[in-house]
Amino acid sequence: MGVLDEAFIQAPEHRPKTHLKHSDDHILSKEIPTIDLSSLQDPNCDKTALATEIAEACMRWGFFQVINHGLSLDLMRRVEKTVAEFFSLTLEEKRRVKRDEVNPMGYHDGEHTKNVRDWKEIFDFFLQDSTTVPATTEPEDTELRKLTNPWPQNPSDFREVCQEYAREVEKLAFKLLELISISLGLPGDRLTGYFKDQTSFLRFNHYPPCPNPELALGVGRHADAGVITVLAQDSVGGLQVSRRSDGQWFSVKPNPDAFIINIGNCMQVWTNDKYWSAEHRVVVNSSKERFSMPFFLFPSHDTNIEPLKELISEDNPPCYKKYNWGKFFAARNRSDYKKLQTESIQIDRFKAA
Repeated sequence: MGVLDEAFIQAPEHRPKTHLKHSDDHILSKEIPTIDLSSLQDPNCDKTALATEIAEACMRWGFFQVINHGLSLDLMRRVEKTVAEFFSLTLEEKRRVKRDEVNPMGYHDGEHTKNVRDWKEIFDFFLQDSTTVPATTEPEDTELRKLTNPWPQNPSDFREVCQEYAREVEKLAFKLLELISISLGLPGDRLTGYFKDQTSFLRFNHYPPCPNPELALGVGRHADAGVITVLAQDSVGGLQVSRRSDGQWFSVKPNPDAFIINIGNCMQVWTNDKYWSAEHRVVVNSSKERFSMPFFLFPSHDTNIEPLKELISEDNPPCYKKYNWGKFFAARNRSDYKKLQTESIQIDRFKAA
C-alpha cells in the first residue's frame, strides 16, 4: 500500500480537508456528548437519567462516547496488542484467512465504500461461530447458509483473545440497547427479541500511513447498516462525523479508554427517523498507522425491519416500508467486497411514498 493507486482516489467533492485549524477541530470534537456509565454498576440505579442523555445524543448527532463502561482496560490493551501483531504479519500469511464472495469474514485488503477502495486492511469475525445468513440476495430464495470464522494460526492467542473481547463488548452493546429502548419510552427489553440468532460481527481495522492522505480515505462516507456500533480506537484519531443539522464534517477526539457509539440504519428505521444514523468517514495521514475495533450489533437474519408500532401514529406515519435484514445484509456485503457498477443498497430505497 505504498503507492496510491487510482482506485483509492476520492472524487474531489468527497476528499478530506487536510488543513483543519486545530482550534476549529477541537471545538468540533467537543460536540459529541460523553456519557458516564458508572452508575450502571449499581443494580438498583435509576436508568432514566442516562436514557435522557442518550436520547438527546441520538436525536442530535447519532453519535456519543461512553466512559466508565465496565470493560477491562487490560483486556482492551491485550486485544490491541494481538491485533497489531496480526497485521504485522506478511501479506501471504494474512491472506491464508482471506474472505471471499461467499464468506464475508476473515482478512481483506480490497474493501470498497461507495465503489471507491478504502485505504485500510481489515479482519472480520462473527460473534456467533457459526452464523446463519441468506444464501442469496434474491427475495424469493429461502435457502440459508451457515458461515464460520476463519482463524489465523498466528498470533497463537488470536482467537482466544478476540472471542473474550467479543463476549465483553457484546454485554456493553446490550446494556446500551436497553438504555436506548428506555429512552424511547419503551420497556428495556423491547428490542432483545430481534437478536436470538444475531448476525453481529467484529472488525479490526488497520490504516497504514498513506502517501497522499489528501486524496484518499481510510473509509469513505457511509452510514452503518445495523442497530448500533460500539467502536474502540487508538490515540491517533481520524474518525469524522457528519452533523445532522448541517452536514458539516467534524472530528472525534480519540480517547483510547472510551467507546464511541453510533446509531445504525436499523435503529433509525425502528425509531421512524427520530434517531439518526449519521454518515461518517475515516481520514488517514502520511506518518502514523491507526487501529480501530468496531463491534456491529446486527439482528437475526429473519428480522423484518420497519418502524416500531409503538412509535407511529396518525400524526407520525411510517417513514419506511418493511425490509428483511438478512437480504439487506447479504446485498451490502457483496457491494463492500469489490467495486460494482451501481452504488450499494441504502435504506433510502425503502422510504415510504
